[in-house]
Amino acid sequence: MRSSSNPAFRNLPKGGTQTHGQYGPPVGFNQPQGGVPGYGPGQVSANEGDRPMTVDDVVVKTGISLGVTLLVGIVTAIWAQNALTDTGSLPGALIGAMLGGLVVGLVISLVIIFKQKASAPLTLVYSAAEGLFLGALSGVFEVIYPGIALQAIIGTMGVFIGMLVVYKTGAVKVTPKLTKWIVGAVVGVAILMLFNLISAVAFGFNPLRDGGPIAIIFSIVCIGIAAFSFLLDFDQADRMIREGVPSKWAWYVAFGLMTTLVWLYLEILRLLSYLRE
Repeated sequence: MRSSSNPAFRNLPKGGTQTHGQYGPPVGFNQPQGGVPGYGPGQVSANEGDRPMTVDDVVVKTGISLGVTLLVGIVTAIWAQNALTDTGSLPGALIGAMLGGLVVGLVISLVIIFKQKASAPLTLVYSAAEGLFLGALSGVFEVIYPGIALQAIIGTMGVFIGMLVVYKTGAVKVTPKLTKWIVGAVVGVAILMLFNLISAVAFGFNPLRDGGPIAIIFSIVCIGIAAFSFLLDFDQADRMIREGVPSKWAWYVAFGLMTTLVWLYLEILRLLSYLRE
């Protein structure tokens, strides 16, 4: 299995060697008729007590996770806008909600990634925490730049759907070379963000996030990398389905896709704010 730029999709379990029984072989996102050379039919051990994962499992679990994030985010954003309008400044509760959502989401993501945990409760709590963080942040941006949150949501969904179409049609093939390029780009961006954070805290120099030309270019690059990361995410999910990974791992796939969606939304939100200044 090829590695992914998304750490959630690394070192995942593979299917067993037993037959599918009543469920039949799973079908991937982009699986041609007659199976995939080199993989054979997806299989799972009988003692795992779980059927093989399907595309429907991934779609449903991802939809539920995204729905939780949107619901919590919308409620939090409305509360944040009302609080800012009433007080004219950032109330402590709003700052606490934003930081709390960020920290909880980070901790849970680390638990899921490093423990390779396929868990519906953890994935949903992560989604709720990200909704709290993104909702509070979006509410603040919405007061400053009216309509920006909806534009960012539409942009994020547009990129997601567009990259799914690109993957389904095979317009861009997920090759080992492309995978290495995207993984390298993600690592490079992460290092730049870390150095920029240190520079901002220590010296007040924040070129990647100050809204200037460099910040605009950086956000565009991040959006492009996040968009191409979806191709690797789709490919990894596809391979898990073909290999007959148990259906419970659809929650892990949903978590992985959510991490990319969150990153993409944040970068689009930032870019839109820069362009409004």
